[in-house]
Amino acid sequence: MPPTPADSAEPEFRSDVTVELVRSSAQDSDVLWAARVSTLGEQSLEELTKDPERSKGLINFLMRDRHGSPFEHNSMTFFISAPIFVFREFMRHRVGWSYNEESGRYRELLPVFYVPGQDRKLVQEGRPGKYVFVEGTEAQHATARTAMEESYAQAYEAYQKMLADGVAREVARSVLPVGLYSSMYATCNARSLMHFLGLRTQHEMAKVPSFPQREIEMVGEKMEEHWARLMPLTYAAFNANGRIAP
Repeated sequence: MPPTPADSAEPEFRSDVTVELVRSSAQDSDVLWAARVSTLGEQSLEELTKDPERSKGLINFLMRDRHGSPFEHNSMTFFISAPIFVFREFMRHRVGWSYNEESGRYRELLPVFYVPGQDRKLVQEGRPGKYVFVEGTEAQHATARTAMEESYAQAYEAYQKMLADGVAREVARSVLPVGLYSSMYATCNARSLMHFLGLRTQHEMAKVPSFPQREIEMVGEKMEEHWARLMPLTYAAFNANGRIAP
C-alpha cells in the first residue's frame, strides 16, 4: 500500500496559537452611519465619507449606554490554528459567529500537538468557582511534557495503523486527542467579538472579571490586536467602558 501523506511526518509539539486576519470590512464609520439612520434616514449615508474621529463621542455614547446593533454592521474573518480543545470552547459562542473547520473525515490529520510552554501556569489551587492557577515546578512541567508527548505518539501511531489497514479516516480519527492542532475560519462582527473578549480574556480595564483558559485567551489576544487596528475608536470605547459588549 502506498504511504499516506503523513507517514514520514515527525510529531511536532507546539505551545503557541496563530491568528491571521484574512478578510475584513470593518471601520469606525460603519458604526456611525448605522447609528445615525435612526435620526437622519437617507442622510446618514453622508457618514460614509466623514472622518469618524469627529464623532468618537457618539461611539462612546453607544458603547456606554449599550446601544449594540450599530456595532454589528461590519465583518472580520480570521484563520486560526490552535488545539482542538480551544475550538470546542469557541463553539459556545454562537450568536454573530460563523465557523468552518478542517475535517478529519476528508483529510489526513498531521501530527501537530499542543504541549504547555514554560510560561503556562500549570497548577490549579482552590475549589471550583474560587481557584487560581500558579506556576508549576520544573518537575511538573517535565512530567506533563513527557506524558503528553508519549500519549500523542501512541495515539497517532494507532491512527496511522488504521489508515494503513484501510480504515476510513472518519473512524480512525477517533483515537486522536483534543491536543491535536486544527485550523478554522471564524467570522464575526465587532459586537460579537467584544462579547467574546469580555469572556475569554483578562484585562485590567474590565469591570467584570473573567477566568478564561489560557489557550483560548491567547487566541483572543491576537484577534484583539487585529481588531484594534481596524476600529481604533470603537476599541478605545470598549476599554473605556469596562470591556462590556453593548
